[in-house]
Amino acid sequence: MAYDDGFPCTEAVQAVTARVLGSSGAELTAVYVPAEGDGDLQLAEMVGGSGVPYTLPTSYPLSGNSPVAAAFRTGLPQWLSPAELAAQGVPGSADSAGAEPGNGTGTMPAAVSLGVLPLGGDAKRLGCLVVVEQAPDAFDADRRHLLELHADQVAAGLEAIEARVLARTERRSLLGPGLDTLRGGAFTLVLHTGRIEADTQVLELFGIRAAEFDRHVETLLERTVPDDVPALMSIVEPGEVPVAGQQLSFRIRRPNGELRWLTLRCRVLTGADGVPERMLGVVADASYLRPSADEVSIVQRLSAALAGATTLRDVSRAVIATLRAPLAASRMAVAELEADRLVVTVLDPPEPESWPASWQSEWRSEWPDASCHALPTLESVLRGGHVALWPPGAALEPGLAGIGPGGLAVLPLPAEGRIVGVCLIGWEAEHRFGPEERSLLTATAGLVGQALVRAHALDAGHELATMLQRSLLPRKLPELAGAVAAVRYLPATMGLEVGGDWYDVIPLSAGHVALVIGDVEGHSAGAATIMGQMRTAIRAYAVEGHPPDVVISHANRLLLGMETDLFATCCYVDLDMEEGIAWFVRAGHLPPLLRYPDGSTEAMTVEGGPPLGVAEEAEYPLTEVGLAPGTVLVLLTDGLAESSTLTLEDGIRRLREALGAADPADAGRLADDLLGGSKRRDDDVAVLILRYDGMRVRPTRARWAVWRLPDAVMHARRFTGRTLRSWGVTQELDVALLVVSELVTNAIAHTQGEVQLDLTLTADRLRIAVNDTSPRAPVKPASVNWESTGGRGLLLVSAMSLSWGSVPLSGGKQVWSEISLQAEERIGAVEGEEVP
Repeated sequence: MAYDDGFPCTEAVQAVTARVLGSSGAELTAVYVPAEGDGDLQLAEMVGGSGVPYTLPTSYPLSGNSPVAAAFRTGLPQWLSPAELAAQGVPGSADSAGAEPGNGTGTMPAAVSLGVLPLGGDAKRLGCLVVVEQAPDAFDADRRHLLELHADQVAAGLEAIEARVLARTERRSLLGPGLDTLRGGAFTLVLHTGRIEADTQVLELFGIRAAEFDRHVETLLERTVPDDVPALMSIVEPGEVPVAGQQLSFRIRRPNGELRWLTLRCRVLTGADGVPERMLGVVADASYLRPSADEVSIVQRLSAALAGATTLRDVSRAVIATLRAPLAASRMAVAELEADRLVVTVLDPPEPESWPASWQSEWRSEWPDASCHALPTLESVLRGGHVALWPPGAALEPGLAGIGPGGLAVLPLPAEGRIVGVCLIGWEAEHRFGPEERSLLTATAGLVGQALVRAHALDAGHELATMLQRSLLPRKLPELAGAVAAVRYLPATMGLEVGGDWYDVIPLSAGHVALVIGDVEGHSAGAATIMGQMRTAIRAYAVEGHPPDVVISHANRLLLGMETDLFATCCYVDLDMEEGIAWFVRAGHLPPLLRYPDGSTEAMTVEGGPPLGVAEEAEYPLTEVGLAPGTVLVLLTDGLAESSTLTLEDGIRRLREALGAADPADAGRLADDLLGGSKRRDDDVAVLILRYDGMRVRPTRARWAVWRLPDAVMHARRFTGRTLRSWGVTQELDVALLVVSELVTNAIAHTQGEVQLDLTLTADRLRIAVNDTSPRAPVKPASVNWESTGGRGLLLVSAMSLSWGSVPLSGGKQVWSEISLQAEERIGAVEGEEVP
């Protein structure tokens, strides 16, 4: 028959449930699973067969030629007509009433078709589903599609049942009565009309009487929980053809108010033009996937652990201790959400190398501190506020894909109507999610979110301390030509978790870099505040171009002028990256450690002065040291070298031993090795490591003093032209001359005193810098009236330059521009190198 809207009522729809589960009594359906150790496929359960003159064998040898063995070995369905069955002599019992079931003494009677479908994938074959029907041509294309979907459903149920049996008995068991739990029904949906033909079993699952069903798909969707409707609708969206074997779980609300889980497996069939026309699907009850007693106990254990957690770290540790082992997760992270940043409270495993590179780059203290904007997928999940699960191989950004290449779960942690944090769970091996796992994770997310809010209220001092510490230390280190730097900061575990330790890496002009480490006396929020002021002051003095001893002297006088009785220790290093020469200044601080290329170590002898803030007329002598490529320089605070149970001498000796034994190839790993495994700290700890590699190609420099003459710009251009031609820079010569003209013109027109032009040629760019005696930085106009005769200079510099800017100098400033060079102009360029 056909409806007036053109909807086909296919035979497959009316008969599929009877064929699969034998409910009509006219067919047989059976599941065979591998038997223990004897190489046979053993009958696990058989449904149907009442009154029929045949049954099925109790086992099939895997090495035999039966269709069941062939399907299991090859992973391909077997469809046999009556003639093919007779030709192969497929065994059966000719008289089920008078013969012992499964003798295999006879063959299938005439007019019987056989279908055998493998269960599971190539990685793990679970068994076979066997369907017998008394019809000469029982399996048309639609019926085969639906039976294959049913086989996928049975396989999923077998996996769930087997996992729970193994968890309880630690041995393999036959399916027993489990096949009945997989009972389901089939439907066919015409996509362009929305008309659906569903069998009785589907309607029973939804709680709809067959006589009252109007064959509209909306009638079924009305019973679906609203949150799950988008997932169902997404199946028929363009480009969203269901993946073979994929199972979609959703919830319905039956007329009596009962909430029930169902599973859907479907296939979308397209027409000759490739446009989706029909959907064939199988719906089954998923009550066997409801949380087990073990899963309920997990939630109960987590709830009990969180009840006793009074700090943010206690909450995070309870989550990982309770969930990681039951979920068999490879990685877990718990983080707070502060504005647009993720503040990690616990990682497991804690080693940086276990996490993606983008996380390692944010490793500035005990845990990383990353921006949500760097992880747009995570940011989107947090906005939605729902648990998100990704299967293996999902297209995620590297910062997420690296956490769970085999599967990833993101749990937003809700509390008080907002998202307060996130829990990330990743699997290295392939992991498939079931609906019971989603329910478990959703339940735990709510518990953890509430616990975080409680911990905030009980641990306000910790929150203030960690926020203050993070805001005062640099978030990122600059990239250095010829060296690699790494830093670590660990707060004290006793008392208020904030202190006065700080570090900094400051790029300077002329290929220099300043390395700073310091420690303000005391262990309090006041010490952290002074630390922030001192770090800012030293950075400002260094950028102005003062020598190292002058920088420290200025900082000393600044601290003396503050309204505080605290003092600070500091070690300051000015390193010439081109020559490898370092100038050290020490103000009451521990001496640096050196690891030479041959692996030997030394605690340097560096002249020093008193701590900052002690004596107004204190002197801070310079110590000059040459660094060979491969040398590692370590600056540290006393919290790393001594404690109440460790003397300073023993601490320095242990650090030297660890430094000599570590691999300098990975500066971050080396820093972690120096920190060691101690979890109890009386004082905060800071360490700054720099591995000096030397510059592969040293920059070439030239300098010109600009005379204040009417033709000064012309002379500056001539000097620039001669110099660049001698360096082989010709492609970008016109651009360089234009930039020189504008910068020199501005310096002469708007400043007084000496003007100096510096040219620096590095491996891939040309730097043009003009120094003058005015401290006022240039301001690029927002707009220019093109009828005016000036005001375009900085606009031209900005347009012609790769980058440009202005930095203060002692008694003036420097305006600079960098121009990218063509490949053939670069120092050390290989002949024939293509221009990028």
